[in-house]
Amino acid sequence: MPFENRAEAGRLLAGRLAVYRGQRPLVLAIPRGAVPMARIVADALDGELDVVLVHKLGAPNNPELAIGSIDETGAVYLDPEMRTMWDQSHLEHERSAQLSTLTRRRQMYQPAGAPIEAAGRIAIVIDDGIATGSTMMAALRAVRGRRPSTLIAAAGVAAPQALRLIRPHADDVVCLETPMWLYAIGDFYRDFSQVSDDEVIAALRRTATDGVDVRKAKPTA
Repeated sequence: MPFENRAEAGRLLAGRLAVYRGQRPLVLAIPRGAVPMARIVADALDGELDVVLVHKLGAPNNPELAIGSIDETGAVYLDPEMRTMWDQSHLEHERSAQLSTLTRRRQMYQPAGAPIEAAGRIAIVIDDGIATGSTMMAALRAVRGRRPSTLIAAAGVAAPQALRLIRPHADDVVCLETPMWLYAIGDFYRDFSQVSDDEVIAALRRTATDGVDVRKAKPTA
């Protein structure tokens, strides 16, 4: 059954993640759509909100179809089932374009505060939906490299095959809906309005001014 909006999905996810309340988890949203959900989860769990910057790599002539994903360090994950959909020239072009997008987003979001240190903490990576799993895979790999004590993937809706892909890369996976067929994430939200960069910055600014500031520079290694 569809969620009314991302806020409802966020409240339901917070209930499923309630075991982590009081442990000051780091809640990492995949921008931009997951940020409103993650804000609700972070507030409910007395945690902190941040973003993990990743972007899908689109297929030739079909940018909405993900052939893989990239994080802001330039690390690429390629979906093995999509190898026939791209050549090296397209991959290099797409990698460069999406890395530029992530760099611009970091520059926009950075005034809200430096990335929060994840080492030794419970890290919960949230997306509003997982279709192929490639974007969540890139996010989990990026956050795992920052050495959290526990790494959790959470989503409002996900395709079963995507969950099978990401499950080995997280310590736990929490998902509200797993339909047999997932054609579009928006089909599971009555209101699936776009989330603006201004909304993301405002949500992150709240974290930067709430209580003790534990933000540190992002590790380069």
